Amino acid sequence: MFPPLAYLRWIEGRPAAADHDLGSSDLRRTADGDPADPVPARLAGLSPPDDDITLRESVAAEYGLDPSRVLLTAGATHAGFLAAATATDLARERATPVDAVDTARTADTTDAADAADPTTAADPWALVEAPGYEPLVETPRGAGSRVARFRRPGPTADLDPERVAAAAADLPGPLAHATVTNRHNPTGGMADRGRLAETAAVVDDHDGYLLVDEVYAPYTVDDDDARTGGGRDGAADAFGGPTAAGQPATVTIGSLTKFHGLGGLKIGWLTGPPAFIERARTVERHVPALSAPAAALARRFFAHRDALVADARDHCRWNHDLLAAFLAERDDLSGVVPPGSPFALLEHDRVDGDAVGEAAHDAGVLVVPGRFFGADEGVRVSLGRDPEACAAALDALGAVLDGL
Repeated sequence: MFPPLAYLRWIEGRPAAADHDLGSSDLRRTADGDPADPVPARLAGLSPPDDDITLRESVAAEYGLDPSRVLLTAGATHAGFLAAATATDLARERATPVDAVDTARTADTTDAADAADPTTAADPWALVEAPGYEPLVETPRGAGSRVARFRRPGPTADLDPERVAAAAADLPGPLAHATVTNRHNPTGGMADRGRLAETAAVVDDHDGYLLVDEVYAPYTVDDDDARTGGGRDGAADAFGGPTAAGQPATVTIGSLTKFHGLGGLKIGWLTGPPAFIERARTVERHVPALSAPAAALARRFFAHRDALVADARDHCRWNHDLLAAFLAERDDLSGVVPPGSPFALLEHDRVDGDAVGEAAHDAGVLVVPGRFFGADEGVRVSLGRDPEACAAALDALGAVLDGL
């Protein structure tokens, strides 16, 4: 039910081994610090909070939500599992078993492994964007859903509610959820709150939930980027970009991992309708949950929230500018670096993503072949390290491309 994840197996150990890391997407300007020290380097020396506000309340306040709409999790992966499992259970309960054989295809594509096996009309389905992040496809399968795909077309992978509607209409069973990333992974494209609301309405029409993985949503370069109202102090979401939080039939996934480089804490969360969140709590009892020490350190983050967000935004701005300038200077690369994004999916005009990835690896440069996202022709180039290191890494990648 839970097969090995090809991308995660491939990436393991590679960032540390590479001379130049253009594969890691979390923003880390400082060294990881002493692995025996439980306090992340980014939080070291910062004072603990001097109030009694809980971590759940702090997260809820970021979105302008009641705490009943927030569930804390042990990282975004944990949040994604709970969201998929909860939506699957709810969809199965809505359905009445009827013997049938699945011969349907979605408007875009249906995975062969799911289309070939006998099924019943009660089997729940998950719609997942393509190209996309592999765990978002495999986790729903592990939770008991079948998976169909809908495509996000074009170089910035626009989110098209009509494609979601067409794919949902062709499903032979109940829709549990449709899953998207915002920013889109791997292209960095951003959907605004209005487009997310349109997509959520489509999914709601089919009695499912829109699941929005927003771990990259804070990747913006100033406080006015892509704002559409709602959230903390009139902002669009927890840390900068647009969010789907608070919309009907919508569940969002967030974390401190990517934007703030605090992956070791494993701090994540779900936002969603209170009934969905309450049901997710019953699913959570079957798996490990967020630890109290990690939650305490996350409260330290929120005690210094404004300064840490500003620092992360500066980091994002510098690295976005570096990547955008790099692409502008290369006649042999095509693609788009979306506004504010420090990562993008880029294609070479003569060789595919695997060839670029292998040549880069031989030169000590880490980039991620697009095949891990279903985009074989490109590579995902991510600037997560400090700007000086990223500038050197791009120089090294340029030399690799010159030699192809």
